[in-house]
Amino acid sequence: MKLDYTEEGHVKIDMRDYVEEILAEAPDDMSGESATPAAAHLFQVNNVDPVKLHESLAQMYHHIVAKSLFLSKRGRPDIQTAVAFLSTRVKSPDEDDYKKLCVA
Repeated sequence: MKLDYTEEGHVKIDMRDYVEEILAEAPDDMSGESATPAAAHLFQVNNVDPVKLHESLAQMYHHIVAKSLFLSKRGRPDIQTAVAFLSTRVKSPDEDDYKKLCVA
């Protein structure tokens, strides 16, 4: 995170390096784009027959959500809604949660 105080009375926050770090650590299938981080299906949870993530993928999910939470609080408030919901799913994420993270 870079803080720029060159303009008196203002501070600019630059977290591009942090975003690039998150993207570099993410699996290749998380390289998509979305018009909005909070799609309509974001809050829909599959309670019928969810397919739980493998332990290593669940840890990756948790890691990326945690980094995204830090990012959303510091420099990207536009992703707060999506990240806040995804953070409620880190205990036992399923494939649907993973797909939502790929879009967010």
